[in-house]
Amino acid sequence: MKFELNAKRVTLATVLALTSFTIIPGGHAYAGECPADQVATEGMPPGEMMPKDVTDEVISSIDLASKGDAWKNSALRMRKLIVQPGGVVPWHSHETRPANIVIVSGSITEYRSTCKVPVEHKAGDVTAEFGALSHWWKNNGSEPAVLYSADILTSEEHKNESM
Repeated sequence: MKFELNAKRVTLATVLALTSFTIIPGGHAYAGECPADQVATEGMPPGEMMPKDVTDEVISSIDLASKGDAWKNSALRMRKLIVQPGGVVPWHSHETRPANIVIVSGSITEYRSTCKVPVEHKAGDVTAEFGALSHWWKNNGSEPAVLYSADILTSEEHKNESM
């Protein structure tokens, strides 16, 4: 399946609607997930620490402060990332920054702290990133990988954000 999105018109609802076909009832593996027998608390060690050949464009951001004190200094952010062949999204944590990623085109390999083997993501795959997860991504393919990311970012993370 191939589709293109106008970055100015992409909303969280659009991403959820486009990716709803990948939802499978509990007990099944999702495409682009760590195989059950490879899940580990100390899977992959830290990897690349610097971005390489990747563009990261914030296409929308919502200040969540109006939702109450618990959301003060937080934002719901939508980004478009384009990772060129050989490009890298550096090692980062999702301990306090949950995110959902949809791969729109190309493919990309994820090296995660919770898996003993690399995880290949292809167009149409969606991955949830939260909790005790640190990881990095590399485009080992021959064409650019285009990803949309929706995450919740706190002002503290704005100061130390790497990707």
